[in-house]
Amino acid sequence: MLGDPEQEEDFQRFLRRVDEISSLVQDLSSADSAVKEKAIAEAGKRLCDQAASKEGASRTRVDRTVINTGSPDLAEAQTAEAFLAGLEKDAKERAQQRQRNELLANALKEQGNEAFRKGDYARAVQSYTEGLEKLKDKQELYTNRAQAHLKLHQYEEAIGDCEWALKCNEKCPKAYFLMGKAHLALQHYGESRQCYQKMLQTDPQKQSLFKDCMNEVNLEEKRMKAEERAMEEAESGKLPAVSIKELLQKLNRPDQNILYYAGGLRLLAGAVKGCTEQTLFRTNNGFSLLRDKEAVRRGFCAERRSSAEVDLAVALLLLWQAVCSGNEANQHLLLTDPDVKAQLPKLLSSGVAEIQKETLALISLCSENEYGRRLLGQHRDLTSWLQILMGFVHHRDARAGSAMDILCALAAEERFVAQCSPLLPTEVLPLFTQLLASAKLVNQAALARCVGIVGSLCAAVGIRVQLAECRECWQACLQLLDQYLSSPPQLQECSFEVLGLMMNLLLESNVVIQGLALDISGRCMALLGDQDGGIVTRATGVLSRILPAAPWAVEAAVAGGVVKRMIRFLKVGGEITSTYALKTLCICTRSSREAQEALVKADRRFRVLLKLLDSENETIVGNAALCLGQCLAVPGAAKSLLDSNVVMTLLRHAGGDAARTSVQENSAIALGKLCVAEPRHLLQLRKLHGLTILNSSMKYVHSN
Repeated sequence: MLGDPEQEEDFQRFLRRVDEISSLVQDLSSADSAVKEKAIAEAGKRLCDQAASKEGASRTRVDRTVINTGSPDLAEAQTAEAFLAGLEKDAKERAQQRQRNELLANALKEQGNEAFRKGDYARAVQSYTEGLEKLKDKQELYTNRAQAHLKLHQYEEAIGDCEWALKCNEKCPKAYFLMGKAHLALQHYGESRQCYQKMLQTDPQKQSLFKDCMNEVNLEEKRMKAEERAMEEAESGKLPAVSIKELLQKLNRPDQNILYYAGGLRLLAGAVKGCTEQTLFRTNNGFSLLRDKEAVRRGFCAERRSSAEVDLAVALLLLWQAVCSGNEANQHLLLTDPDVKAQLPKLLSSGVAEIQKETLALISLCSENEYGRRLLGQHRDLTSWLQILMGFVHHRDARAGSAMDILCALAAEERFVAQCSPLLPTEVLPLFTQLLASAKLVNQAALARCVGIVGSLCAAVGIRVQLAECRECWQACLQLLDQYLSSPPQLQECSFEVLGLMMNLLLESNVVIQGLALDISGRCMALLGDQDGGIVTRATGVLSRILPAAPWAVEAAVAGGVVKRMIRFLKVGGEITSTYALKTLCICTRSSREAQEALVKADRRFRVLLKLLDSENETIVGNAALCLGQCLAVPGAAKSLLDSNVVMTLLRHAGGDAARTSVQENSAIALGKLCVAEPRHLLQLRKLHGLTILNSSMKYVHSN
């Protein structure tokens, strides 16, 4: 349409400038900060250029008509300027409109969240949808709507929303999580696993959630396959399958007496032989017996039971054992039932031995697998279980062992450990100390396991602090050790576990421990001559941790011959005993000249310590060097080492690259002290060209 070549060229130049400006405006809105900053700089440059053009035009006072027709570049600049101004105005208006839409979308999101909390999921979907009409790229609205769709069993819609959320943010873990849930509900097991794996990739902190989700997928897939097999057997007329259905139908007869139901439950329990029968029990609503049959419910939940009601409760517990053994799907249905969750603690506390026995057996078989333990860990009243299960230590029959099996399994669950802490002061500690104090009157094997479990719970700082501050607990431990000293064989296991508990508690430091330091170290000293190596090792370990708490405890231990005993253990003991013994010697020789002299006398020419300096265990090497350095103040000690290779050994460690810097530091200190105490060692050091290391060790000598 433009015949003049010059006009055509001007028009094409104008179009190029329009493209440049459009691209610039787009870059100004970019999410990439680098692109945005570059665009801002370019826009500033253009505006400056335009301002300069205007200034030049104002100085040239010529007729506008002549300029417009005779100066196409200037006309073009004015047109481009107007276009840029229009785009800038349009961008501002769009930004303002987006801000208004953002406010409206957030308000609608909150409305949807409130409806979701109230269980009005349809209304929640509507609010989220209205929000998306205002702001189509708001990720949270898509994921929230997907969550509401899941509640409404609208799984395809949930997947669609998650896909849109990922278009807004490809690293949205919630979208992958909800999409995995939707695929699982549609029995798309492979797709569900892929979603959970992508969730973990986008957020590695969700390892625990990922594990739970994958377990859920595996469980659901296993459940569906089991139900398909069970259906095939039922349709083929196989006798076991038919008998399960027939027995359930008979138990559904209304208005029967308790003994009828108790007998039927026992027959049904006996008919369950494997996974097929367990599955048919579940798919034929077997778990609804407790809910639907008033006589069964009344007999099972009664606080005071007649003999018939006891028989019914036991029969029902036996049936649940049969259908839940190794079957996670059935365990899930049972342990998430509100009535069962409420009754289990009551059954454990019922006082009826047979009911307690079968309740423990049921809980125990559920706790054998990780999924069952997680289900048990979700009980709201789990805090009472610690006290209840611990109380079974009083029983001398199999109930005590079963209770400890369960307690040991639960102690591995984080939720259980977290719930135990608030219960300790008022409920658990009094019972625990009472059990320790009456050790000879209870099931000692169970008590030993109980103490070990409490010791493992002390890995949680909150629990450890409470126990370490409990004077009654410490006194009960000491009382049990006194009983062991008077009759060793009877309480050997308990004493071993009590010493382990004491070692864990001594990771803390408080006034209670300081006040009892002398008593604790005294009991340990008495145990050092025991025939049981495990007792001796743990007694030495307790000594190594209690002695730093009080100088007077060190004095008493040294006076009691602790140095000589520790040297003896270092000569014949294993690595763990040697570690504790060497640490004990370091503590004693650090503050006691008597201990230093006793060590020099007991370990003439330091043969034991020199051997330990060649150990592959860096902790032992570092402590051996420290102990040696502390004893070199004894007259003649350094001289006794003249014929040894101690200088070369210490030099090697001081100049080495040990992972523990204490190995280098302690070796350098010992080397420096050795040369100060006996100058002839300095001559050997010069021959080994080790003066540089010695000079660097001087700062340790002066600061030590």
